[in-house]
Amino acid sequence: MQKVISILDNFSNTVGRLASWFSVLMVLVMAAIVILRYLFQTGSIAMQESVMYLNALIFTLGVAYTLKEQGHVRVDIFYNRLSSRGKAVVDLVGALVFLVPATVFIIWVSWDYVSVSWRIREGSPETSGLPFVFLLKASIILFSLLLIVQGVSEILKSIQGIKQTDSLGELEEH
Repeated sequence: MQKVISILDNFSNTVGRLASWFSVLMVLVMAAIVILRYLFQTGSIAMQESVMYLNALIFTLGVAYTLKEQGHVRVDIFYNRLSSRGKAVVDLVGALVFLVPATVFIIWVSWDYVSVSWRIREGSPETSGLPFVFLLKASIILFSLLLIVQGVSEILKSIQGIKQTDSLGELEEH
């Protein structure tokens, strides 16, 4: 089980690192847009749209890494007071009842939206915009798949945590 967790976590780490580079690239593109606009009185719709694409990719590719690092917003009123076993049970139930069904639902409701965009190779409505709207829309599916992958890792970690606390309890009884 630990080997599977390591593989899934390493995958999320790799994708998360890639997303971090997109944030650097987005800053550079934004700086170029500002320089072009204020120093040379010119602009580029494609460059402006690329900022939106990069922002979407940062969010899409970074979501699983953020889940792995426990960086998502959580209501900690009760969670912090729980034992290790209690936290593992809450994490397991949360992943099985909320995370996985929500991500599967997102894939299900967005599938037609994304597939139509791919079928027509949807591009920007702007003449000089980027011709890759279909790729941007596909990031909805990618977002969900990455969350499911990391969700499986979190489920396995929770099961492992429950088993460890059970084993420790048995050792303390003897």
